[in-house]
Amino acid sequence: MKISDVKEVFRNIYNRDARIYIAPGRINLIGEHTDYNDGFVLPAAIDKHVIYGLNENGSNKYRFHAVDLDQTFEAQAGKLIQADLGWPNYLMGVIDQLNRAGHDIPGFDAVVTSDIPIGAGLSSSAALEAGLATGLNEIYNLNIPKLDLVKLSQRAENEFVGVNCGIMDQFASVFGKSGHVFRLDCRSLDFEYFPLKLNGNGIVLVDTRVKHSLGTSEYNTRRQECELGVSLVAEGNAQVKSLRDVTRDMLESVRERFDPVVYKRCDYVVGEIDRVQKACEDLVAGRIEDFGEKMYETHEGLSKDYEVSCEELDFLVDFTKKDPDILGSRMMGGGFGGCTINIIKETGIPSFRENVSEAFKNRFGHPPLFYDVKVDDGVRQFYE
Repeated sequence: MKISDVKEVFRNIYNRDARIYIAPGRINLIGEHTDYNDGFVLPAAIDKHVIYGLNENGSNKYRFHAVDLDQTFEAQAGKLIQADLGWPNYLMGVIDQLNRAGHDIPGFDAVVTSDIPIGAGLSSSAALEAGLATGLNEIYNLNIPKLDLVKLSQRAENEFVGVNCGIMDQFASVFGKSGHVFRLDCRSLDFEYFPLKLNGNGIVLVDTRVKHSLGTSEYNTRRQECELGVSLVAEGNAQVKSLRDVTRDMLESVRERFDPVVYKRCDYVVGEIDRVQKACEDLVAGRIEDFGEKMYETHEGLSKDYEVSCEELDFLVDFTKKDPDILGSRMMGGGFGGCTINIIKETGIPSFRENVSEAFKNRFGHPPLFYDVKVDDGVRQFYE
C-alpha cells in the first residue's frame, strides 16, 4: 500500500486528513546473540516500513484501523486492557508507557499498514511501537528525546505485550541512517555510524518460511548458559559482570571447570563481540569482501558452537559457498528458522534467486521467499 492510499483510507474512515509517519524494519549485519551479553551489534534500518496515518480526534477514545488485516479496534483513555486481536497491544503499550512517564494522551485516530514481512525477523513490532511513539511525541509536543522514545517502545513490548525483547530493534527503527549501519554498545547504549559502501553489491534476505518450536526454550537456555559461564570466570576476576568483560585467554584459563557445551557457548559470544569490532574496521577501510568473510565465520559459530541454526538455514548458507558472486552469508536473528542475510554482487542476484529457489524447493518441498533491502533512515514524518 502506498502512502497516498493510507491518506485516502484515513480520510474515508475519519473524514479528515492525517499526518503520515513511516517507521522502518531492521536488519543486523553482524553481532548475533551478543545483545544480552552486553556486547555490540551492527544493525541498520531498511526500506520496509510500517506506515501510520495519525491525528487527534478531540475525544477520550483511541481508534485504530489495521489496513492489512481489515480490523478495527477502539480503546478508552485510562482504560487500557490487553486485546485478544494481538496487534492493538503494541499500540496500547506505547500509550501506556507515555502515561507512566506522566503524559496524558488525548484521543486520536490511527490507520496503520506495513510492507515489513511478518515473521521474517525484520522487527515489524518494533516499527509499530517506534512509529506511534514518534508520531504522538510530535503531534502532542511532548518533547521526548529520541533515546527515551526507544526505551519506552522497548518497555511497551516487554510490559504490555509481554515479549522480553532487547533494545536493538527499536533503536534501529529510530536511529537508522541511510547508507550507514551503526555499532550499538548494548551496555552503555552509545552508538557510532559506519558507512556501508557495498561497491556494486546488494543485500538479499532469504526467508526459509519456517520457525521451529525450539526457538523460545533454547533462547532461554542459551542465556542461562552464558550466565553460568560468567559466574565461573568471575570467581577469579571481580571485574567480570558479563561476557562483554571476558577475553578468550580468560576463558581458556578456567576451561577445565567448564562443561564443554557451556564453554562452546561462551567462546562463540566472546569471539562474536570481537568480530563486530573488526567488521567495523573493514567497513571503514572499504573491505567489503573481508566483512563478508566475517559473516560466514558468524554463521559457523552460530551453527556449530551456539547451536541455534537449523537444517534450512545451514542449507542456504552452504549453498552460497558455491557461488563466486556471494561475498557473505549467515543466519540472522534468534535462530531455528527465519532468514539468512546475504551480500551479493548485483549482477548475480537474479541467477542466485533462481538457483537457490529450485534447490531449496527440491530439498524442503517449498521455495524460500526473497527480500531485496536497502539501508534507510529511521522513523520520520513524511511530507509530500
